[in-house]
Amino acid sequence: MAGTLTRKDFVSNQEVRWCPGCGDYAILAQVQKVLPEFGVAREKVVFISGIGCSSRFPYYMNTYGFHTIHGRAPAIATGLKVTRPDLEVWVVTGDGDGLSIGGNHLVHALRRNIGLKILLFNNRIYGLTKGQYSPTSEVGKVTKSTPMGSVDFPFNPIAVALGAHASFVCRAVDVEQKHLGEMLRRAHEHRGGAFIEIFQNCNIFNDGAFHELTDKPLKADYQLILEHGKPLIFGRNRDKGVRLNGHKPEIVTLANGASEKDLLVHDETDPALGFILANFAPPMPTPIGVFYVDSRPPFEAEMNRQLERAKEQRGVGDLRKLLYGGDTWTVS
Repeated sequence: MAGTLTRKDFVSNQEVRWCPGCGDYAILAQVQKVLPEFGVAREKVVFISGIGCSSRFPYYMNTYGFHTIHGRAPAIATGLKVTRPDLEVWVVTGDGDGLSIGGNHLVHALRRNIGLKILLFNNRIYGLTKGQYSPTSEVGKVTKSTPMGSVDFPFNPIAVALGAHASFVCRAVDVEQKHLGEMLRRAHEHRGGAFIEIFQNCNIFNDGAFHELTDKPLKADYQLILEHGKPLIFGRNRDKGVRLNGHKPEIVTLANGASEKDLLVHDETDPALGFILANFAPPMPTPIGVFYVDSRPPFEAEMNRQLERAKEQRGVGDLRKLLYGGDTWTVS
């Protein structure tokens, strides 16, 4: 029974083959830990991936899965979810796979609100192909493909998702296990498409890309944990906050001419606030948590409702009649 499943039930018999110390291990462990809580039978769960280090994920899950082609995981997952809306479909992709060749598929899956749970592992590098810069690498990044530093302006995955009008947008960090688990639960509970950007450390080709967010002595001063209905407070002493000065966010020190009443209060139903948070850049702290939620109906529910209406009005279709009816001709 699904209700009696444990973490071990979701662990496949395949040897996990990522580099020792890779952040993917932490994400895999948390996914396997929380899935049994959902009460969904394994035969109703599917993991679909494209190409990249993260895309080995389906091999390590004892569920159904597809390891597909570069950037096309959202397209293949769309076909499955639309025809089998009863399945829980997770897409695992990376910043290269999902935002370069797969960018168009990702954007349209999000705007359509197809009920996929999309995990985008962002390590700001191409890991599988050995360390070239990626669509999220920072300006000036020195890599094998940019020996003099990248001149590309990077994608902001959260802003991309918000711009595509995704109905659930959040961010997590690979080693923040408790918080990551909560984001996975929220994504599962959301009726519609869910996008989770996960900061993931590539310790071989881009080690320490998120050092300030994961180092214990530092992270409290650099992380801003988003909680719906609560003021934006951070810092190791919980003495810093974020307020608006006109339309511009700024950091203030509490008890130094500012109080909690002056601070922005997070509202995860406000898309404008979501965009403000998505575009935080140093010296502003990095937000993690849910940026935005919208309860609009998922694409597959609306499409299948149309199909049912069509059957009621026109009857069940006949494929042979469709192929051979109307204007046909024979070539001899």
